Amino acid sequence: MAYRTVVMYMEIGCFVVCVSGWILVCSTMPTEIWTWSEVNSIALTTAHFFSNLWKDCVTDSTGLSDCKEIPSLLGLNWGIHMCRALVITSIILAFFGSILVLVGMKCTKIGGSEIANARVTFAGGMNYLIGGLCSMVAFSYYGNRIRAEFQDPSFKDQKFEIGVGVFLGWGGSTLLIVGGLIYSIFAGREGCQSSLESNLPVYQLPGAYTAVPTNKSTVSLARTQTSESRISRTTRDSKASSISGRTKTTVINAYV
Repeated sequence: MAYRTVVMYMEIGCFVVCVSGWILVCSTMPTEIWTWSEVNSIALTTAHFFSNLWKDCVTDSTGLSDCKEIPSLLGLNWGIHMCRALVITSIILAFFGSILVLVGMKCTKIGGSEIANARVTFAGGMNYLIGGLCSMVAFSYYGNRIRAEFQDPSFKDQKFEIGVGVFLGWGGSTLLIVGGLIYSIFAGREGCQSSLESNLPVYQLPGAYTAVPTNKSTVSLARTQTSESRISRTTRDSKASSISGRTKTTVINAYV
């Protein structure tokens, strides 16, 4: 199987992985259960509290739930604002990364030359990689904050546990990072190598110089010259012997 075919199938697989990660990260935005807690008052009454970056909700054992939007943005902790900004940035970067990868992949044939397509694919892979890192930082900070509050004995408020939204975010961020890293390695190596080869200077010999023959050509040339000299010597000796023979015959005839 040719190298180009292998890279093409690898790009298709990475595209599926990255799109799946992007969908998982997007699904965490409407997911309400980033944190959850259960409070038992009596045997028949149980209250479940859960929240995400945008609202707090509560539900009882009868199935009735009530959600309240976070009233003040300026009153929130700076960590919540950071998580919001990082998750939204990750979703936007992954979206543009999908567009760039679709243009630059070898199976789509939308772009121009192979070098241009490799560079476009490299840009898309970097978008995936940076987006995955942004979302991973956001979900890791949020989860670590919940863990620290839960294990802190001096924390007197209601303690929460990590919800399904954070786990979905971790999974999607991992897929984005893995797919973007593979894209960046393969496409970046192809684009950088092609650009380096095109920028290398081409040296040409001046017109006054000729190519020097190799050792084999030198030996063969010397052997040819030696054989030609031997043939010329043999021809000269034969001509000289024939001339001397004729001279002797002429002298003998003159005496007779």
